[in-house]
Amino acid sequence: MNLEIHNLSFAYGNHPVLEDVSFGLDKGDFLSVLGPNGVGKSTLFRCILGRLNDYSGSITSDGDDLRTLPRREAARRLAYIPQIHTPTFSYTVLDTVLMGTARQLSPFAQPGRAQSEKAMQALERVGAAHLAQRDFTRLSGGEQQLVLVARAIAQQADILIMDEPTSALDYGNQLRVLQLVRELAGEGYGVLLSTHNPQHALTFATRTLALCGGRVAALGRPEDVLTPELVSQLYGVDVMFAETPAGRVLVPMMAGDIV
Repeated sequence: MNLEIHNLSFAYGNHPVLEDVSFGLDKGDFLSVLGPNGVGKSTLFRCILGRLNDYSGSITSDGDDLRTLPRREAARRLAYIPQIHTPTFSYTVLDTVLMGTARQLSPFAQPGRAQSEKAMQALERVGAAHLAQRDFTRLSGGEQQLVLVARAIAQQADILIMDEPTSALDYGNQLRVLQLVRELAGEGYGVLLSTHNPQHALTFATRTLALCGGRVAALGRPEDVLTPELVSQLYGVDVMFAETPAGRVLVPMMAGDIV
């Protein structure tokens, strides 16, 4: 299953946010979206998820316009993993993951044994089965993010949409979540993930989409498109890249640095 965005443009009133954005996402892709605050990353995701429909251009999945798909069918194709949030009500971790199976049920049906087994399998996949009976609101940030990934897995969608999922996590949990996401892409999921950290894209993603001024500034393999010039264009800082045994590392250059 794939996702195709062609000539997407969107404006809030008279304020254009996205202009002529085009790219595709296939199974096995881990596409990292980069860009400064206000560049349109979240707006792009809202358009894809059907929360904003007043755009020009097209967003299709396997050739089907996402604006015309029934919600249940869209949920079969796309799963959304948000930033950490505090639910209105307290749910156990297992109940939180079970919510991901809702599209598999008729409107008034309750989750049964089959759905519970799928939810537990999803928790096992992310290494969080031991948390099943814990209160979701009492978990650490990293644990919560793993549970939200498990909920998306239980939804059994082919494409995972992640809007800055590591922004509230500490360094260790950021790496754990991103490593898991890279593994899921390796298993055949298509992943679209936004981040503020170019190093995350360089280390984990298979491709990078950079947005600047609402337009595509670069699209391709991170090692090809992530240059000091692009980082400066996006974030207004000077950087250099250092080659290490673990791969290329982005290094900021502060005033007075000598290269």
